[in-house]
Parts: sequence; C-alpha cells; structure tokens
Amino acid sequence: MPRKLTLGLALEGAGWHPSAWREPSARPDELFTPGYWVERVRDAEAAGADYVTIEDSLALQGASAHVSEARTDEVRGRLDALLIAARVAPATERIGLVPTVTTTHTEPFHVSKGIATLDFVSDGRAGWQPKLSINAAEAANFGRREWPELVFDRDDPALRAFVAELFDEADDAVEVVRRLWDSWEDDAEIRDVATDRFLDADKLHTIDFEGRFFSVRGPSITPRSPQGQPVVAVLAHQQRPYEFAASQADVVFTTPLDADSGTQVLRDVAAAAERVGRGERAGTPGAAGEALHVVADLVVLLDAAGASGADRLARLDSRGRALTSDARVVTGSAARVADEIAALAEAGYDGVRLRPGVLTDDVPAIGETLVPELRRRGLVPETPAGGSLRARFGLATDVPSRYARETAGAATTPTASTNA
Repeated sequence: MPRKLTLGLALEGAGWHPSAWREPSARPDELFTPGYWVERVRDAEAAGADYVTIEDSLALQGASAHVSEARTDEVRGRLDALLIAARVAPATERIGLVPTVTTTHTEPFHVSKGIATLDFVSDGRAGWQPKLSINAAEAANFGRREWPELVFDRDDPALRAFVAELFDEADDAVEVVRRLWDSWEDDAEIRDVATDRFLDADKLHTIDFEGRFFSVRGPSITPRSPQGQPVVAVLAHQQRPYEFAASQADVVFTTPLDADSGTQVLRDVAAAAERVGRGERAGTPGAAGEALHVVADLVVLLDAAGASGADRLARLDSRGRALTSDARVVTGSAARVADEIAALAEAGYDGVRLRPGVLTDDVPAIGETLVPELRRRGLVPETPAGGSLRARFGLATDVPSRYARETAGAATTPTASTNA
C-alpha cells in the first residue's frame, strides 16, 4: 500500500515562471486585489490540496533572494502574505494557510499574535513559514541595522558567518513565537459574568526570554489559538537550514533534484535532527520531539489542450528570462508528474509541495488531472482531509502549553534557546 502524501501548493504572484503574468489567463491587473487571492486559494482547495503557502519578502523581487532588480518586464511588488491569508480564511473551508513572514527584521511578538489571529480566523488552519531576509535592500527598507557588503559566493567565509548569525537569530525568533503561543493556558479565559471574572491571571505566563537577539517578557496579548501551536514549516537546502528546521519546525520543504539527491537529502535531514537532539526532546511542546514531516518541492508545468508542458515552458522561456529554480522543474502529463511523485513517496518523503508555473493554468490542471491520478495510485487520500492543519500533517492535535505543565508540577522545564 503506497504511503499517503500531503499535498501543498506554493503560491507566488502569477506563478513561478517569470513570464507567467503574460499568459492570457493570468489577469495581471488583478494581482494586487483580494479577489485574485481568494480565487487562487479556492482553486487550490478545489484541487484537493491540503494547504497553500504564500510567498513574501521585504523588498522588491529579483531573480534570487539575494538581490532586488530594477527590471520592469517581470512582476514586482506583492501584498502582505499574512494579511492575504487572513482575508482568504473566511472565504475558504478546509485548506491550510501558511504565509511567509521573515524573521530578520520582523519582531517575533508581532509574528506570534498575527499567526495566532490567523489560527482563530481560520478555525485551526494556520501555519507559518519563517524566512531569513538576506537581501541588503530589505535591510535598507528598515534602516535599523548595519548590513555588510558581501558577494554571494557560498564558499566565502564572511558570507557563511553572516548567514549563520541570521540563522541564530531565526532560531531565537521562532523560539520566542512558540513560547508566546504557549503563554496563555487553554482555559485562561473564564468569561464568568456572574463573578465578574474574565481571566484567570494564574493561567497567563510571562516567557521571560533573554537571548542574544531578543529580550521578550510576555505574555502574548492574543489568547491561545485553536491549534495551540500552529504549524511551522521551513524551506531548507543545506546543513544549517536543515538544523534550523530540525530545531524549530514541524515541516521541512526540501529540493531534491533527482533520485540520488532525494535519498541524500533525507539522510541529511535525519542527521541534522540527530545533531540538534530533536528525538531526545520527545514529549515537550511544539515541534520538539515529533518526527519532522519532510516535503519535496517540485516546479510543475502540466500538459494543456494544444500544448505540452515542455512546449509551454519553452514558449514562456522565449518571452523573457528563462525559468531557473532551486527545485526540480517537471513538465508533462499528469501521469508523468505522478511518476515523479510516486518515486519521492517510495524514497520516503512525507509529502510534496508543487510550485505551479502559471497559477491560473496549472492549479486548475492539478485538480483536474494530477490529483485524480495520484488518488488512482493511492498516493493521496480519496477525499481531502479536514480538521486542523496539524492533523493534516499527522502532528499531535492536543499540544499542552509548556507553562501549564510547569503549573501542574511536571518535571519537564521549557527548553532554553541555544543562544539564551
């Protein structure tokens, strides 16, 4: 019996191909309207996806995350991913919503209450994709910290040290957010009009986090959300990002390029989990201790009426900058893409996240042709799963507040950040 995979769709502007906005279906004049995003997420929900991720950044887009570009022949500018998710939540019923929010310039207190609010608005379908901001233009847009002038050469020791520091900061940011999510116990709200007691003050907790990058007292101003700990999902490619995911996340998005690298990625993720002691923290709240859900990213352009996926890709490439990606690009029929997904399931992956080349064309095609093929092969459930996003990933759905455990006299003490 094939393993059942989770299926995610990554939403980015008009699509992941730089020329997607020029397709007849793309509706570029609506890219910055709420209606456009409601329709894209409804399309994903109708297609049978378990969740969508929504990309974001703090500077105008470029060909890579490292630089912004002044070119005017591609989509530039975007709406705030977290606010899009909040707008879309009441217009959808089942699908998980995972906005990107960066950790480098964004205060974790703001992130904690924003994602918790999304969890309330969506009735337990919220997640968060933390992302580092390594683009100098993003720093300049805030103007609050010095930013080194670095050439993006992965072998440059200065660059590696700088990025390592950003990951240390991200570790602390996620830790603070997770603690704030726990700072209200589930039954802290009494709401007893007769006794004039709305809150039980003993069930609100300061987190008193003292680290290298943040000193946050708490508690949150937002009560504990339906999931308690919304799902945290991290995109990772190398050792340090794998360790960040293993330390802080529930889900890791990876980018295997072929069968051999797919197997190696799984080994690397497992090794990172062992190095950070993830399994040793079993039974503690949040991500720690639960198995990391490993997802493979694929960029997809499916065959369409009158044009193969390969022809569509070639035509789009000819209209501007050719598609390049950190993830494998797969074109062809639903059966062809399903073959690739089946191989990933066989290798041991828990799910796939598809990056549609053109959102308005490929998302509906995924629902009409690919998902039925995956169901026929038993790779995804016959009917889309419901319930909380944590349940969708097979995570514990009754996550106790770490502070409630303290109150109850449990032996486990909240784990301090490595930088605290």
